[in-house]
Amino acid sequence: MLSAVTPVSPAAGYIGGKRNLAGRITRIIEQVDHQLYAEPFVGMGGIFLRRRQRPKAEVINDVSGDVVTFFRVLQEHYPYFVDMLKFRVASRGEFERLRAMPADRLTDLQRAARFLYLQRLGFGGRVHGRTFGVDASQGARFNVTKLEPLLADIHDRLAGVVIEQLHYSTFITRYDRPRALFYLDPPYWGCETDYGQDVFGREDFERLAAQLGTMKGKFLLSLNDTPGVREVFGAFGIMPVETTYTVSRGNASKAGELLIANFAIGSNTASCVRAGQGLSK
Repeated sequence: MLSAVTPVSPAAGYIGGKRNLAGRITRIIEQVDHQLYAEPFVGMGGIFLRRRQRPKAEVINDVSGDVVTFFRVLQEHYPYFVDMLKFRVASRGEFERLRAMPADRLTDLQRAARFLYLQRLGFGGRVHGRTFGVDASQGARFNVTKLEPLLADIHDRLAGVVIEQLHYSTFITRYDRPRALFYLDPPYWGCETDYGQDVFGREDFERLAAQLGTMKGKFLLSLNDTPGVREVFGAFGIMPVETTYTVSRGNASKAGELLIANFAIGSNTASCVRAGQGLSK
């Protein structure tokens, strides 16, 4: 049984975030009866936080130590975290100083604050090869007065949520069971190194597809629409959708994505087609 929950916006941008598809994806998720909700690639929580219903158990996971530390600190040490952010100012110099600082030499609080600062002020939500982003049409994106209420909402939303830092395959194996629902948002095909070297490779798509084919629970996967994705995940139901990719303000382009699942997507099975058959009319 699902219970109502108030949707929350993510604390910062993240490359590959699903803001423009979130409404469609969350509606599909909410139509599936499940007792456990799990995300192996949570990122900044673009789908997790925007859902309007939650089951009894929720687990989020990411291989990134920055992501996991941020959510754990926000969940367990919220007052101290906010205090650490209060005297930060948005500046290129501070951005470059923090970017050059090795994250693994910091305390958890310092690491979480560094990560949030860089993600708020970095261009395009990038996590690898960050650059300072400037938008002259609006104020600084790191404004604690505006940020604090958002962080409070995320802190409240994380109550009772299990946070893991595992390889996606280990995470799926550990939490797969009947009445589990996984939402997966791995790196895009052709963009595997956007999250860093040796995080996710081209060969991981085939490994992921093989593992998903043996699942006891249900899954919903989103990826960019490419021939390679259609071939690798062709054993599952595929629904093409149109979206918009936006990296900078005023610079958007239309793109195709695929929603892939081992259950019927939408109100009937006709809305979920097999790869290679095209969009159902």
